[in-house]
Amino acid sequence: MTTIKGFRVWDEYYDKEHFTPEEIAKSDLQAALIAAMIETRKEKNISQRDLEKLSGVKQPVIARIEKGENSPQVSTLLKLLAAMDKTLAIVPLKATVK
Repeated sequence: MTTIKGFRVWDEYYDKEHFTPEEIAKSDLQAALIAAMIETRKEKNISQRDLEKLSGVKQPVIARIEKGENSPQVSTLLKLLAAMDKTLAIVPLKATVK
């Protein structure tokens, strides 16, 4: 299995046989979103604790999101991104998936 910035993506024969294209696409998009969020946090030199103070989202929640252990609500993502001067955007799918 290959990764996008540390997150596994669905590209092996086994995965394609056992998961629908929609499930694979959802997983890949989620991995790309979380990877971009982590990259932004690190570029801004913000620790998870700092992000907790800036966003109001508890540090253990941030850690679980960054590890891919839970799927955050959009409102939680928006809080985290706004604290880093970012937001979500709707763009053509082909522009986000490689």
